[in-house]
Amino acid sequence: MAIDHDRLFKELIQTFFEEFLLLFFPDIHEHIDFRHLSFLSDELFTDVTAGEKYRVDLLVETKLKGEDGLIIVHVENQSYVQPSFPERMFVYFSRLFEKYRTRIVPIAVFSHDALREEPSVFSIEFPFGEVLQFRFFPVELRKKHWRDYIRHDNPIAAALLGKMGYTESEKVELKKEFLRMLVRLELDEARQRLLLGFFETYVKLSEEEEQQLQREVRAMETKEKENVLELIISYEQKGRKQGLEEGIKQGMKQGMKQGMKQLIRNMARKGMTVEDIARLVDLSEEDVRGLLRE
Repeated sequence: MAIDHDRLFKELIQTFFEEFLLLFFPDIHEHIDFRHLSFLSDELFTDVTAGEKYRVDLLVETKLKGEDGLIIVHVENQSYVQPSFPERMFVYFSRLFEKYRTRIVPIAVFSHDALREEPSVFSIEFPFGEVLQFRFFPVELRKKHWRDYIRHDNPIAAALLGKMGYTESEKVELKKEFLRMLVRLELDEARQRLLLGFFETYVKLSEEEEQQLQREVRAMETKEKENVLELIISYEQKGRKQGLEEGIKQGMKQGMKQGMKQLIRNMARKGMTVEDIARLVDLSEEDVRGLLRE
């Protein structure tokens, strides 16, 4: 199943919006009045030329400290390389400004794995002069090294460790430090699960690596040791329980299907038509034929 990167990032940043700005844009954070926050509904734009539709990821209506007027913070996650992305950010900006007629802070989070220079400017110019220079605020996650963020007791920093720069050989240590951060944050279970789910979407350890992780945690000499172990065991048990429940559901579904298949075959042997069988078992004729062919 394809990962809905935009949905994951939207849920994460919406839940920890203030922490997101504090971590990556402390100057913006300093000026925002967080007593006035309103998350606006999704905006859908159609690119007539390309024949594509785009949905803005996150819009936040807020105020600046000491000012009465509203501003909008637009945060866009970009999970793949797109050379025309600065132009798309400008189109979003212009259409949002046309609708809301207020100042807009445009922010782009580059979460793809490519190490490249991401432009943050869209300009229109001629030999005789410049018409436009539009800028947005970028966050290039892959260029940030995960070790630089493990001392930040910030939930956004914890979740995004797995999208920052690390090597395959660092994965076990990366998850260990993530779990230590999660313990120090002392979040409620819902937010804890959000961070853990986000992190594990992007950082998947093999069974051998998970065993190595547990050995390293048991060898820790820090105060978080017991809590980290408890966290690992707790989520392992929940994972096994969820897997068992899914297995039972799948088994029941398979058993019901086998029972229905046998019933339909018995009816067919007695000379009943597909139409009559479909009416009696409340299935479509196509489904009945499909079961008879299996």
